[in-house]
Amino acid sequence: MNIDVDDLERGILFYTRAFELGVGRHLGESVVELVGARVPIYLLAKHPETPPFDGASAGRNYDRHWTPVHLDFVVDGLEVALRRAEAAGARLEGSISDQVWGRMARISDPFGHGLCLLEFKGRGYDEIESTGSGANE
Repeated sequence: MNIDVDDLERGILFYTRAFELGVGRHLGESVVELVGARVPIYLLAKHPETPPFDGASAGRNYDRHWTPVHLDFVVDGLEVALRRAEAAGARLEGSISDQVWGRMARISDPFGHGLCLLEFKGRGYDEIESTGSGANE
């Protein structure tokens, strides 16, 4: 999983503090591997306004933006995890919501990316199967 950031050191500070990840290794000057999640997370230093691909109509923007792809972090204690993420620079967007499968807090990181903190209850997402409710209602 790769996350573009405009400042690699600031990205390392945020993700290691907010989600208790560790630095695995540096891969050159513009990539760092973070470990401690179920999969490695790679922070990629990319300058603002640079095109994300050849022929892109707009450059990278690190203001809050929407994308249909986001990261979910499963946590044991939602309030504790939320306070830790906010102390590291995350912003809570809306309020904590209750779902059939658990609780969710929608946040954004300092680079404009949307993230969710999830605290499962019971069988987690499998609770949806028995109720027919959607994952993010």
